[in-house]
Amino acid sequence: MTAALAPDRIRMAAAAREARTRPMLEGPIGPTLARLAAPNVLAMVVQALMTIAEGVFAARLGVQALAGLALVFPLVMLTQMLAAGAMGGAISSSVARALGANDLARTGGIMLAAWIIAGLMALGSFLLMGLWARGIFELLGGSGPAAESALAYAGVFFPGCIAIWLCHSTLSIIRGSGGMMFASSVLLCVSLVAIPMAGAMALGWGRLPALGMGGLALGTVVAHGFGAVLALAYLLSGRAGLVVTRVRLRARMFTDILHVGLVASANSVLTILTIVLMVGAVGRHGQDALAGYGLGARLEFLMIPVVFGIGAAMTAMVGANIGAGQTRRALAVAWTGSLAAAGIVGAIGLIVALAPDLWLRMFLAPEDAAALAAGRSYFRIVAPFYGFFAVGLALYFASQGAGRMMWPFLGGVVRMAVAFGGTLLLTQVTDLGVQAVFTAIAAGMFIYGLFIPVSLILTRWR
Repeated sequence: MTAALAPDRIRMAAAAREARTRPMLEGPIGPTLARLAAPNVLAMVVQALMTIAEGVFAARLGVQALAGLALVFPLVMLTQMLAAGAMGGAISSSVARALGANDLARTGGIMLAAWIIAGLMALGSFLLMGLWARGIFELLGGSGPAAESALAYAGVFFPGCIAIWLCHSTLSIIRGSGGMMFASSVLLCVSLVAIPMAGAMALGWGRLPALGMGGLALGTVVAHGFGAVLALAYLLSGRAGLVVTRVRLRARMFTDILHVGLVASANSVLTILTIVLMVGAVGRHGQDALAGYGLGARLEFLMIPVVFGIGAAMTAMVGANIGAGQTRRALAVAWTGSLAAAGIVGAIGLIVALAPDLWLRMFLAPEDAAALAAGRSYFRIVAPFYGFFAVGLALYFASQGAGRMMWPFLGGVVRMAVAFGGTLLLTQVTDLGVQAVFTAIAAGMFIYGLFIPVSLILTRWR
């Protein structure tokens, strides 16, 4: 729709854009960041409840289903991280920098490029898992009922992941304009729809058939499809402060997203690859160890959405200030948000380190003694280092806003090297068993939480 056809809509969009952009550039940093982050954090907490519920439903299907969920969960989270955090953050950053520079023509092109990229990424995920899902799960040590459970979930989730990509790419555009409240409200609705839908389809509530693991995945896909429709309707109405006009797509509109998004995606792949390698290492200690570790890793993954709640606001604020040439203010936003994230996530880590059964007994019964023992060991060794992980991850989101992703990527490389190398070393020179893997995971988090802050102090995004 062009300005000539809808002048009222253009004026409404301009007013909304001004109202959202100015506080990011001129408002007090702490209160502005808190106002933008609060609805995101709330939505992420509810999304965490969705993930918890999924684990509870899987537990109702048996330990083999929990083990299967542990196999497929890193790949599902990779899709979520790429769509919402890596490419999604790059989209938000590109929109925010364009608005900070008051380049409205570039903003329209970025929106169209974002949807094209989302479609291609979803297609790639579908083809990859369609061809090699079984081989991937077997490589991770999955076999028998656990592997079949993972395949049943993947067989529904990955063909339907276009809904996840379209939902998150559209919400990322809205976040880039400062529209945190609406984006968070949509994710809240998605979670509230997904929780009962996943349970009903997996366990066969009412007259619905019990679809098992495939039903868990179907609930997530359908709920995100609903969210995508809401987000597109809101964006195309002009109420987000952006209007889609006739734009000639140019290569720079894609590169504006991809030069940040590809490095961010590589960092997400490294994060997941680290977990996948650890899943493979733990899987060699048996199905019970894998189920216990899977529950521990699930809470670790839930820290990512919590940090994302703050990080999405940081990405938009940093991007707007970098676009306006206010680098010093952008750095202040980064340090403020990262310390807040470390405080929240670090406190959660200390709680579960001291009382791991608060989490584990939601999924496991007393007779699951071996799985409980593995989960307790994981939390006591790894959870005290969650705060370090949060600092590094929060600065990753801030660096997306600045368009400077090389140091966060290198931090991910170092974390993976320490975790995997430490596992190999400790397994050979000690008799710690599965605790050797957990110790190496903790060391990787510690190094990651130091590497990225030190790199920012030294480079200051120059």
